[in-house]
Amino acid sequence: MFRTAKAAALAFGVSVMAMGSARAVEIEYWQYVFDSRVKAMDQLIAKFEAANPGITVKHTTFPYADYQTRVVAAKAAGQGPDVVQLFYGWLDNFVTGELIQPLDPAVFPHAEIEGEFFPIVEAMKRGEDYYGLPTAVRSLALFYNNDLLEKAGVEPPANLEEFLKVAEATTQRDGSGNILSAGVTLDMAGQDHHWWREVLIRQNGGEPYDAEGNVAYDSEAGAAALKFYTDLQTEQKVGLLGFMDEGQAAFRAGLAAMTIDGTFRLGAFAANPFAWGVVELPADAEGARSNYSSYFANAIGATARGEELEAAQKFLAYIASPEAMGIWLETVGELPARRAVALTEENLNDPIRAPFLKGLEYAHTTRFYDEAAQRQTAIDMVNRVLLQNQPVAEAVAEAARAEQAIIDAARK
Repeated sequence: MFRTAKAAALAFGVSVMAMGSARAVEIEYWQYVFDSRVKAMDQLIAKFEAANPGITVKHTTFPYADYQTRVVAAKAAGQGPDVVQLFYGWLDNFVTGELIQPLDPAVFPHAEIEGEFFPIVEAMKRGEDYYGLPTAVRSLALFYNNDLLEKAGVEPPANLEEFLKVAEATTQRDGSGNILSAGVTLDMAGQDHHWWREVLIRQNGGEPYDAEGNVAYDSEAGAAALKFYTDLQTEQKVGLLGFMDEGQAAFRAGLAAMTIDGTFRLGAFAANPFAWGVVELPADAEGARSNYSSYFANAIGATARGEELEAAQKFLAYIASPEAMGIWLETVGELPARRAVALTEENLNDPIRAPFLKGLEYAHTTRFYDEAAQRQTAIDMVNRVLLQNQPVAEAVAEAARAEQAIIDAARK
């Protein structure tokens, strides 16, 4: 039976959908709570179970802040999910912690993965093994509130100079200068740390990391990038750290004219009570652009064995299939991880999806060793400037030392 499952899985969710099972088996799928992603996965599970009546998939979710801790705790108890979702930047922690197992290349051929998926899928490879596959990939773009821009008489910005002008024109303040509606959100805990790291630093002529993966932003470029970002609050006064707690919340409430976010927000922003649009991240004065691409992948849990492992492989093959990617795109808004599914004429001509697809062409995927800890160094850096008045160059240098220590510790 296992050999049959392997042969069927070569089609990555095509003929695998038509297979039965020797006897009833239940597997468990874990992901973090994000409404549109939960909705999409429920649809995929229903379709998979209809085509595989001998397999039941239990869908379990946890709050994002608790997610990794719950996975670790389950493994320690000798339990855990059969298929688990993880951010690509968590891979080293999941492999080192023996939370997941390598994908069987007889079921998931490397040649097919590398020939059909976007190249960033290789971030799920360590040594000779792949440890997971994405259903979707994502990049960043600039969301704008069209109603607020029209009211201010401005157009969506194409470059950073225009970005600052639009932010100023759309910021609303009270008589004391306090922001009532922001021109742009400031949310380093959201996607802004990627914007600073992989976009603004490069647009200032620097690199966030060197060829060996060591921190390289303790430089004039790193400081210039941070100054541009923090000046949005201290000099231009068009954004405010912590305004309405989260950038996406301010934008959804119609109290921010622009926000930088990812494709995963498309499903949530669909219900916004105002007209909105998307453009590529602003270019620099010379027209140079950069972006950040990322994804959540699905992997086989370390405790999956026997018939549960076979069923988990079938399920992973399906949720990495073209059909599943199409459903995910419509429900969540994230771009299909297979190039042929993503780069269709319809998607390339879509005014919302096209900016994200263009962004993938020049995007960078940060190699994280401990994503949460590395993100925190950027958050702390901005807080020191905006809340403690630390000089920008000192804040960058301190962040660089802290992040390099995290990288060095992970390499031991």
